[in-house]
Amino acid sequence: MAAPRLELRRVSKTYSNSGEPVPVLHDISLTLAPGDLVALVGRSGCGKTTMLNLAGAMDLPTSGEVLIDGRATSSCSEADLTALRRRRIGFVFQFFQLLPTLTVLENVELPLLLAGQRHSFKAALDRLAWVGLEEKRSAMPYQLSGGQMQRVAIARALVHSPDLLLADEPTGNLDTTSGNRVLDLLRESAVRFGATVLLATHSTEAAAFADRRLHLRDGRIYSID
Repeated sequence: MAAPRLELRRVSKTYSNSGEPVPVLHDISLTLAPGDLVALVGRSGCGKTTMLNLAGAMDLPTSGEVLIDGRATSSCSEADLTALRRRRIGFVFQFFQLLPTLTVLENVELPLLLAGQRHSFKAALDRLAWVGLEEKRSAMPYQLSGGQMQRVAIARALVHSPDLLLADEPTGNLDTTSGNRVLDLLRESAVRFGATVLLATHSTEAAAFADRRLHLRDGRIYSID
């Protein structure tokens, strides 16, 4: 059995609002292996995005541990966390977050350039070809449809072959056909590239693409199917 790629061990998260504690997550435990595709399902405000932020080393738990390949994020320095995010984790967002002044290819290539990796042009072109958009490499983001922009975002998220891919409502702004194509790519990223995929969604249709569904309510996992 493969070693866990991502573990949340009795994780809780509390924020402060004007000095008052605001609990968001309560005693969450989760284990994901390489190639898993797991959906976090629940209404807005249930804690899905907070879980992704913790899983992606964007934030640290108030209590409990988040481990990526066995290493607790709370034991990492800020420099280590930055390196972890750049080299081991890919992010896909609802609103794409492509840089409007860069071409499609430059957007995909950017994570490799930031990490100081060589041969970034070929790697970016290969990922664009994988999502079926090689012919759009010189286009600007505003020239693309929403579905095309999300496919570019997936190419960018996978260009450095991350172990962990985190997707926050990736189909939220897409029509059904474009959304299904994006979900097919997330599935293929797990099957073909061995990425561990954690998908946050309020859509039952999107959740149906996952191997497992964790249903959140008020910051707690109340069912798994």
